[in-house]
Amino acid sequence: MTLAPYACHPETSRGRLFPETMSTFRSPFQRDRDRIIHSSAFRRLKHKTQVFVEHEGDYYRTRLTHTIEVAQVARTIAGTLGLNVELAEAVALAHDLGHPPFGHTGEDALHELMAPFGGFDHNAQAIRIVTRLERHYADFDGLNLTWETLEGIAKHNGPVIGPNAQGSHSVADPADMPYALAEVNAQHDLELHTHASAEAQVAAVADDVAYNHHDLHDGLRAGLFTEADLMELPVTGPAFEEVDRLYPGLDPSRRRHEALRRVFGVMVEDVIAVARNRLEASQPQSAEEIRAMEGPIIRFSKPLYQNLKAIKSFLFTRMYRAPSVVRERQRVTAMVKDLFPLFLEEPSLLPDEWHADIARAQDKTELARVVLDYVAGMTDRFAIQEHERLCRAGAA
Repeated sequence: MTLAPYACHPETSRGRLFPETMSTFRSPFQRDRDRIIHSSAFRRLKHKTQVFVEHEGDYYRTRLTHTIEVAQVARTIAGTLGLNVELAEAVALAHDLGHPPFGHTGEDALHELMAPFGGFDHNAQAIRIVTRLERHYADFDGLNLTWETLEGIAKHNGPVIGPNAQGSHSVADPADMPYALAEVNAQHDLELHTHASAEAQVAAVADDVAYNHHDLHDGLRAGLFTEADLMELPVTGPAFEEVDRLYPGLDPSRRRHEALRRVFGVMVEDVIAVARNRLEASQPQSAEEIRAMEGPIIRFSKPLYQNLKAIKSFLFTRMYRAPSVVRERQRVTAMVKDLFPLFLEEPSLLPDEWHADIARAQDKTELARVVLDYVAGMTDRFAIQEHERLCRAGAA
């Protein structure tokens, strides 16, 4: 496929921190994608929470199935816009590698526990994983990904610092940048004051598309709300009405699927239409011009964005703060708050392969960061098992 001039072209990649011989069969971004898929952190996403804790049901999304859905959406949008599909896919596949067990609940607990030691940010932790914590290659720590993929992971939600900084991962003062990101950026400048490539922006919007779609699916399956509730909302209401008009009396399961796939289509088509209009108006001739823009080139239209805010507000109330979900959040928060201090006080409890990192820690902050790397890497299943083994057994 011929790439647009504003796409990231593999032959002009800024390369890797540790130079490597070019692959005979794969572009640099294909190689990045493959390394991410084969990483230990990617496999662990199978047993990490999206909204529902991993063991609660086989049909609910996990962090892995969510990531695969994001990658599929990213490929569709990137290919339609003439962008580099492999780069968009690589960023999409890596964007959640830094999530700890128990989803945003685990992240909130770890951020609180790490407040004296530099905090916790899952985006920065993803960078730490792909640059330091994956230790499989003879010549380097991490995956030695290209600059473009690292940039996309670091700032797919927008600039982290500077006048255009935006999103939940941005900071007003560069001194407040997450340490995990600051360490890598000092070694391999990711130009955190600019926007990311269009491919990384596609991965960010694909994330929104995927979770808006599948959280509706999962919430319905969990009985937290009904199809009748969704018919009162923008986007979802018209989708159900269209299905009822075209397929009167359709089986409830098929009706649900048909309606929600229309919601999915509305989001994807909106992003593509907006991007085409903005690209046509601005006529960028390079990826650098995309990065230098004041705002993202890939985004929802303002009307759809407002409608999606209404849906998110509904999901926040009826799903993310549903009594059953809140009770589970409280339970797993307590687990994380038991495990982290225990490992910090008794680091010898960590597996043998972590003892060299513990020995290198020169103060409590460095030790806390090693413990964080271990706890954040846990799956839901393993965290629950370790809590049962170390905390419940000790209490007994």
